[in-house]
Amino acid sequence: MSTLNRKELRRKVHRRIRKKISGTAERPRLAVHFSNKNVYAQVIDDIAGKTLCAASTLDSSIEKTGASKETAEAVGKLVAQRAADAKIEAVVFDRGGFFFTGKVKALADAARDGGLKF
Repeated sequence: MSTLNRKELRRKVHRRIRKKISGTAERPRLAVHFSNKNVYAQVIDDIAGKTLCAASTLDSSIEKTGASKETAEAVGKLVAQRAADAKIEAVVFDRGGFFFTGKVKALADAARDGGLKF
């Protein structure tokens, strides 16, 4: 039996989470991902296989760079605003296998403050 590195463990946890949750048209999935340099968030309808809206630190409207708590908050606010523009009120939160602390919690709290319900 080989040992798993941190990235493989996160993917394994994410697969386990994805077995239980799925996004629908009425309640899409808010998926988050963090690389070393960027923060990404997408609102996805899994049944139709479409991304309804997205936000990341690569957007020009976010001045901050890097994958920090502050940038995660900015991405959370932006994705909540874009979801509201697309008339999406409630989502299912997909933490992507990451622990619900730090950046993930900051993004989730900012999205909740922006008006998303989950």
